[in-house]
Amino acid sequence: MADAAAGQANIGVVGLAVMGANLARNLASREGNTVAVYNRSPERTETLLREHPEAGFVASSSIEEFASSLSKPRTAIVMVQAGRGTDAVVDALVEVFEPGDIIVDGGNANFQDTIRREAALREKGLNFVGTGISGGEEGALHGPSIMPGGSAEAYETLGPILESIAAVAEGEPCVTHIGTDGAGHFVKMIHNGIEYADMQLIAESYDLLRRVGRHEPEAIADVFETWNQGELESYLIEITAQVLRQRDAKTGEPLVDVILDAAGSKGTGVWTVQNSVGLGVPVGGIAEAVFARAVSSKPDQRAAVRAAVRSRPEVQEPGEGFEDDVQRALYASKVVAYAQGFDAIVAGAKEYGWDIDKGAVARIWRGGCIIRARFLNRIVEAYAKNPGTTTLLEDEFFAGAVAEGEAAWRRIVAKAALSGIPVPGFASALSYYDSLASERLPASLIQAQRDFFGAHTYSRVDSDKVFHTLWSGDRSEIETVPSTH
Repeated sequence: MADAAAGQANIGVVGLAVMGANLARNLASREGNTVAVYNRSPERTETLLREHPEAGFVASSSIEEFASSLSKPRTAIVMVQAGRGTDAVVDALVEVFEPGDIIVDGGNANFQDTIRREAALREKGLNFVGTGISGGEEGALHGPSIMPGGSAEAYETLGPILESIAAVAEGEPCVTHIGTDGAGHFVKMIHNGIEYADMQLIAESYDLLRRVGRHEPEAIADVFETWNQGELESYLIEITAQVLRQRDAKTGEPLVDVILDAAGSKGTGVWTVQNSVGLGVPVGGIAEAVFARAVSSKPDQRAAVRAAVRSRPEVQEPGEGFEDDVQRALYASKVVAYAQGFDAIVAGAKEYGWDIDKGAVARIWRGGCIIRARFLNRIVEAYAKNPGTTTLLEDEFFAGAVAEGEAAWRRIVAKAALSGIPVPGFASALSYYDSLASERLPASLIQAQRDFFGAHTYSRVDSDKVFHTLWSGDRSEIETVPSTH
């Protein structure tokens, strides 16, 4: 490995597994970038240099050499496993970097960790930039959607570099400064939560077309390809059609039929639900997607219940227009999932003091990322018209889209229930919509129950004061102060 020349590179990458290596190659392919690379295991560095000599990487065999190879302000992107791995690399860089230098965490870090790290490094005069990067291996190589947080000062240096490698949608790079400290990783977390919901809804659509519609996977692929020509056009719909056409080389069966029906999870969906609950934001569509993966991964419980069940409902006939109904239900449910995700972004921004441009977030999700889709342009337009919108479901376009598909949505949820086919995503989204649309909810009874057993108090529809009923006494009502429990 050749010695790194001092100050030769304008950007560095630490961690050269597939994502890090692809990101380094992407950086090196853009005019004006010279890329320093370092990996704890030198074999990865040597392999990258050997396989891609055209990149002109500046390689180092130590973290000290890596730091000296970077021009000032030094800028390094860390692409290692989140958690302790990231902490170890950041700690090592802190020892060799100077005030004003920039450390970028490009992994799927917990945004709370990012807030902590940013504060600690700021005290040392260093810039720490938690950055969400979406698009997987291909995105890292050819152009991801990038969600950087950190300081405005750091973005002045980092922004042009990230813009050079980001995906481009309608002539605009898919990157924007999200906000300070952990804002970038927070928005990436919500992105992944929406991704969970989107994938679950697509899976439910497939299941309905298979079990009620009696279609084989290749025929369902045809349906998805047709959908991808219209309002549902998206990366996930596109790849679903490709997956459903794939045949298993060993058995000749559709690959989807030989893959174990147990879906994995890396945690960002769970984080989305946990943090949204803490923020008081209902994200039922995302939560049900997380729970559906959990249920799929409980083989013993599933087997026990199947053994205990005496009979199952007869699957309903699809009826005329069934595929169109599934399409409309999918679109309406998808709108709800995105609305819930953006609600969480709004709440997070308020809680942590971030000035997040929701329209800009939708813009950078139009290319490079997993949830890129045609209708993101409509979200951009919705926030341009009304930046303070309380929910995307009140926007004229989305309200109309949901209203247009509402009858089909209800038919699909009902048919699934009568057929014994689980559609937690569709059903949760519909219940959420019905909750928002209801003039009155049974929460009044819940609040009365809370007051009965815990003196939690309640408000009245005819007063702006707070009350408690003396349930264990004469049951008279008294004016009081709000409970803190």
